[in-house]
Amino acid sequence: MKILVTGASGFIGSFIVEAAIGKGFETWAGLRATSSRKYLPFDSMKSIDLAYPDKEKMKEQLTKQKEEIGKWDIIIHNMGLTKSEDKDGFDRVNYRYTRNFIEALIETEMQPEQFVYMSSLSAFGPGDPDGKTEIKLTDTPKPDTLYGKSKLKTEEFLRSLSGFNYTIMRPTGVYGPREKDYFVMLQTLKRHINPAIGFKPQYITFIYVKDLVKAIFLAIEKKAYGKAFFVADGDVWTSDEYADLAKKELGIKFALPIKVPCCLVKAIAYTLDTVCGWFGKTPTLNKDKYNILSALNWRCDVTPLQEELGFKADYPLQRGLRECIEWYRKEGWI
Repeated sequence: MKILVTGASGFIGSFIVEAAIGKGFETWAGLRATSSRKYLPFDSMKSIDLAYPDKEKMKEQLTKQKEEIGKWDIIIHNMGLTKSEDKDGFDRVNYRYTRNFIEALIETEMQPEQFVYMSSLSAFGPGDPDGKTEIKLTDTPKPDTLYGKSKLKTEEFLRSLSGFNYTIMRPTGVYGPREKDYFVMLQTLKRHINPAIGFKPQYITFIYVKDLVKAIFLAIEKKAYGKAFFVADGDVWTSDEYADLAKKELGIKFALPIKVPCCLVKAIAYTLDTVCGWFGKTPTLNKDKYNILSALNWRCDVTPLQEELGFKADYPLQRGLRECIEWYRKEGWI
């Protein structure tokens, strides 16, 4: 069977490609010509540079692929932006480029047996701030970031299609080797500083990258057409509990807790957003980032994932952090 993994050079994509090759798929990687192949050292891997902004050009590419090799049986669409320098970036890449791709597949009769879309828990937004209620699949999505809104918009487009076999995966916070955002937190703790926003406990959830990949291939194996799943390891942690566990795995006994009031962070974020917006830029600390950092509840219901796909995490947080930190140390990151 032939499989295409878009966004293949990224953190999650490289792990998906590695797993696909290990499972014996004829594996294609969606890669830009400028993309790094550092984590894709596979001689058997083929690649294609899809012209997402130009649907007509992409149709030409797909028609050529169809004539020479045939269509892919499975497509895992992992391509997307998690950060953007301009406010239109998320909608442009995560929604419009994806829509171009799907329409090009349909119009060239290259649609696969299954299209797995990598969405995000952010497409639903955080749960009730009391931290006691899980986000459920039956809830009404209320994304509060441009990133989450772009993911939800694509989900809605997929659901509008007739005869297109899609599966939607909505992972919570994904961590593991090669990942850079949680790495910054570990690096900060390594320097004996433990920053936090606000004074209320944040309830957070995680999925180790290898477990996310496991869930994806279970969805393929089970032919979970028309289904959507929250993907998390099933445990819930407060931000303080996470920091304590991370310190233990880093071998650190103390890190200075620094709690910054939400109102102060919000004021800074909104001011930076306004000022940088005058120049068409998006600052690192912006309204979206504030909403993510200040959200109090990322509990999500993974019962459908467990019952329908038979998923069970191989990496609870302690094991995942340990392996992740070992990799960072081996690579000289920390």
